[in-house]
Amino acid sequence: MRLIDYFPASSISIRNSAESWQQAIDFSMESLLKHRYVNEKYVQEIKESTLNHGPYYILAPGVAMPHARPECGALKTGLSLTLLKQHVGFGEDNEPVKLLIGLSAADSTSHIDAIQALSELLCEEENLSELLAAQSEEQLADILARA
Repeated sequence: MRLIDYFPASSISIRNSAESWQQAIDFSMESLLKHRYVNEKYVQEIKESTLNHGPYYILAPGVAMPHARPECGALKTGLSLTLLKQHVGFGEDNEPVKLLIGLSAADSTSHIDAIQALSELLCEEENLSELLAAQSEEQLADILARA
């Protein structure tokens, strides 16, 4: 499977801003929830874990991958991508995040290929810069399709 195949329909979006990190998580989980990749409990678990442990899912400056454990309500393995035009602060340090990659892993192994492809994509500084500068959902999808 290619990286782009992990993204269900309409799971790549651009938003102007989020009022809070909680709303940013809601945005990143919206399509996964709608397409039944996760349930409400899963989204709530991400927020509770963030409150208890901080934003443990920040991958790189400006990039977060909100997720919870599979048993917390992940129904199918999939990804979403939300780009915020204005960053939102996460955690006590107000870590600025613009790119959220929502992850639903139905078990402990099925998402490994997706994470590897995503890591390879994000390792390239140029790809990350392109994602953060994208002006449309189509541009974002094109960048993901190259991975």
